[in-house]
Amino acid sequence: MTKFVPFTELEITAEVEIVGDIKLPDYKKIKLAKPEVKVTAKDVDEVIQSLRTRLAEKTDVERAAKAGDEVTIDFAGTDVKTKEPIAGADGTDYPLVLGSNSFIPGFEDELVGLQPGQDKTFVITFPKDYGVAALQNRKVSFTVTVKAVKELQEPKVDDAMAAKIGPFKTVDELKKDIKQQITVERQQEVDRQYESDLLEQVAKKTKAAIPAALIDEEVDRQLQQLKQNLVYRGQTWQEFLAAENLTEDKWREAQRPNAELRVTAGLALSEIAEAEQIRVTREEAEVRLQLIKGQYQDKAMQAELDKPEARREIANRLLSEKTIAKLTDYASK
Repeated sequence: MTKFVPFTELEITAEVEIVGDIKLPDYKKIKLAKPEVKVTAKDVDEVIQSLRTRLAEKTDVERAAKAGDEVTIDFAGTDVKTKEPIAGADGTDYPLVLGSNSFIPGFEDELVGLQPGQDKTFVITFPKDYGVAALQNRKVSFTVTVKAVKELQEPKVDDAMAAKIGPFKTVDELKKDIKQQITVERQQEVDRQYESDLLEQVAKKTKAAIPAALIDEEVDRQLQQLKQNLVYRGQTWQEFLAAENLTEDKWREAQRPNAELRVTAGLALSEIAEAEQIRVTREEAEVRLQLIKGQYQDKAMQAELDKPEARREIANRLLSEKTIAKLTDYASK
């Protein structure tokens, strides 16, 4: 503060970080082939088999479990090295169809031959590409109690089964619908990945002087998102760091390259939107707002969506979507 006259005058000097010049690549010349979505008869048959299992009649049996049976189990996992319980690696009254390959690789095979009331302890090494990074390549000792064994009598794949599943008169109608649904889901996945890859190419070729504060903010956002995901998995932030053999500072430093790329991508999108004169109308933003509101019954959430900052976020999201669509159009021609 360099000058202050009460109720009359206030003079201050402030120092702020600013985004430097942004130099875009010739984004119109960036080409990226779109992957083709294919759905095979095997894909459809796998869904049909899943539906058969879901519709199967279940009968309790007092014998050793075999492939194709459903077992009800209690289980708990502990780290082989530390002997500490692993958050999320336990369950009670968990139904599992043996041979469904829906659980950790190797887990279901260990339960074949067990009878109701029997326990078993065994070690499973999680795959190196397992979805939860903290469990990749990790050796876990599981103790399992089989509480019940059920024999499954699956229905025949015929028109009667198709009618039970939905408004289908024939199996062919059911298979056609399944194929359409798989195609839509895979197309959405392919489109998301395509847009992500395209934006990454643009960002890597964009030159920008980015303030450290912006990168720190992006790392903070990633950290908050990770912590929320850990809560859903029943793991604390400190447990995650210990499992990964990291400190928070090391984790944050490892995120900076990716954070810088994400910030650059956002800045590049903004510049491209301006260059292409892409705009979001009030009507477009209002329609999207009403669609989002329709997903929430909670009045408090709807009130949050009416706040100016929420409306700005919706408009910005729409602007990004329209800009990415323009980039996709250039890249796929």
